[in-house]
Amino acid sequence: MPAAAPFNPEDIANAKYTERPVKEGITTKKLICAACDIACTVVGEVQKGRVTKVRSSDNPIFRDNICMKGIIAPKGLAHPNRILHPMKRVGERGSGEWEQVSWEDALSDIGTRLKKVIADHGPEAWAVSTSQWNTSTDHGLGRRIMNHVGSPNWISGVALCAGNTAAVNRFTYGWFPFGDFGNTKCIVLMGHNPRRHSWTPLYNSIRGAQAKGAKLIVMDPRRSSSAERADIWLPLKVGSDAAMMFGWLKVIIDEELYDKEFVKNWTIGFEDLKKRVDEFPLERVAKLTGCDPEMIAEAARVYATSGPAVIPWTPITDMQRNSTSGIRLQTILRSICGNVDVPGGELLQGFNPDIINESEIEMHEVLSDEQKMKQLGSKDHPAFTYRGQLPFREPTKRVYGQEYANLVMGCHMATPSETFKAMAGEGDYPVKAFFFLGNNPLLSYANMPLIEKAMMNQDLIVAHEQFMTPSAQLADYVLPADSWLERPWLHDMFGWMSTVRFSEKAMDPPGECRSTFEFWKGIAGALDRSELVPWDTLEDFYDYRVARTGMTWDELVKTEVHFKKPAFRTYEKNGFATPSGKVELKSSILEDLGFDPLPYFREDPPKDENYPLMMFTGVREDGFFQTGHRHIPEMRARHPEPEIYLNEKTAKTAGVTEGEWVTVENQLGKIKAKLAIKDAMPDDLVRVPHGWWKPEMQQGSGHLSGALDYGDSQLCRDDADFLDREQGIPHIKGIPCRVVPLVAEAPASKPAEVTRPVMEPAE
Repeated sequence: MPAAAPFNPEDIANAKYTERPVKEGITTKKLICAACDIACTVVGEVQKGRVTKVRSSDNPIFRDNICMKGIIAPKGLAHPNRILHPMKRVGERGSGEWEQVSWEDALSDIGTRLKKVIADHGPEAWAVSTSQWNTSTDHGLGRRIMNHVGSPNWISGVALCAGNTAAVNRFTYGWFPFGDFGNTKCIVLMGHNPRRHSWTPLYNSIRGAQAKGAKLIVMDPRRSSSAERADIWLPLKVGSDAAMMFGWLKVIIDEELYDKEFVKNWTIGFEDLKKRVDEFPLERVAKLTGCDPEMIAEAARVYATSGPAVIPWTPITDMQRNSTSGIRLQTILRSICGNVDVPGGELLQGFNPDIINESEIEMHEVLSDEQKMKQLGSKDHPAFTYRGQLPFREPTKRVYGQEYANLVMGCHMATPSETFKAMAGEGDYPVKAFFFLGNNPLLSYANMPLIEKAMMNQDLIVAHEQFMTPSAQLADYVLPADSWLERPWLHDMFGWMSTVRFSEKAMDPPGECRSTFEFWKGIAGALDRSELVPWDTLEDFYDYRVARTGMTWDELVKTEVHFKKPAFRTYEKNGFATPSGKVELKSSILEDLGFDPLPYFREDPPKDENYPLMMFTGVREDGFFQTGHRHIPEMRARHPEPEIYLNEKTAKTAGVTEGEWVTVENQLGKIKAKLAIKDAMPDDLVRVPHGWWKPEMQQGSGHLSGALDYGDSQLCRDDADFLDREQGIPHIKGIPCRVVPLVAEAPASKPAEVTRPVMEPAE
């Protein structure tokens, strides 16, 4: 989630401040931190050509937005294990045998082998996975090249984190809104728990809003630190978000707390929605969620009457079997309560007209309809694929001026599970070449056993990485990647907002590390398609993208933000970017795709007595982002081992004790972890941390640096009971499991003993 910026451009333009003095021999650079996904504006201090310190911005608008991950980044990126030269596999796949080669030789061989895969199996046999939060961006160039070559099979972790939310939001009102935190009167967090060192700008925005009197409602099974600060905490059952929102709607509609004028003039399907909502009396919702009906009703009334209100994006609702319905219910609550495109509510900002956006660069129009329909997953789970998103072409052009809007990279992409099945030889057609950039796919998607099988079945795997991750260990080539300190960045908020921010290059990359721009320019050349990336340098490319501003990149990067002047109720001019031009409470596109056009709720599958507990995963500790940062001693000292959380009662029932090594098991696999007792956890719920591996452990097949011991994706099922129907994304907020003592072995590594820092109860 990009850092929130004030909606009024004058707040930034008029911000008065003096840059802090620096010592002789030190220069400063204005940077956007990419140590996690929230993109804080920070300052880099440069000494003798190296960034020696990252500190907070001098600008009071951004001053408090920095966390431990940004501060420690220069040390983490200077780690001696960083990959500095292209590496070619010389032994069997996963053998750990490599030789150093030149970029030119690597690209030449990659081009030859990729062209053979395309000739033998078709362009759709080439799949790419990126995490553009980690790479800052690839500028849309990857998809541009794939679209020209003819492959629709691009995937990303945004398939279950923000990108899918953006795509599903379009079904209701055609865009993905962003909250006006500076003026809101009510904030609703659904399982989300922003903290001082995790989601820092959002944490600061919420604290600021509360200081001005805004109400905070938190839905979370855990007594999280956000729950402790909330006006109302609803400790709902894990994975029951959609049921809870049905309860809210039941109260809001029955008590006529909704915006009748807006519903009458700007929505379709209200009567059908009302009938569906009537299936959820509070008694039923209380049973489904485990919450008191009076508390549910009180929270609904606060949301509906104390606004303008915001429901910030949360990854929690993204990752459930009812994700599409849950996200749709969020959009419906915003809409009928009059919180869309109003001050203090949630704005539909559209593109910044001065900047060539990444959706334009991607050139989706050149990919033929035939190839688009081959996109993996589009047949059964089309919501964010081309099949589900193409009906928005005309409405998007009518409202936002262009046919394709790839919001948060999450529109028009393949579904990950179907892509890995095809790679493993279990799909409708083969995928035989797999590239990944800033991404650790083994640990980033559900069903690691399938992903490992898929990777072992490839003719060509190319990784663009900073460190030898478990996934990179299975590649044919590992090409060294630069970092956010070593490149400039035009941050267009991933298409989500019209705010554009800029980051300077602070230092040269070490060794032969190259940017994603140089990576894709090299791949285009290796495919004999150099014309697809005609710019010589990243700065030339940025000059092209900002030309409409009348400024050069060098001039613009000295500023911090470029705004489109905010506007409200923009729908009154061109309608909403939906087929009807209105907010579609009953989705015409979902109906055309053969799905229920109204939200619904699927209850849990029947219980298996062998797996009596429920687990949720996806949790990141404050010192880590995704699967990264575990090589940094300062971060490992804070989180030396993967920890699961249980409350004392559940631990006692399972026969395990505080500090003991245990295994968490289900039908798909098992992992090891240490047990921490947290009284803030509810009964029978297990918190499993995300993305664990240990860089110090043995590399290669059979080991994968501990990923096979600790990686939570081994527990994430993607069979039909655990997939969202419309999106095909896995349910990872409520998976049956069991916890048993680990008696066979000691921990595989022995980090230095540390004193556990004081933690808030159930982060």
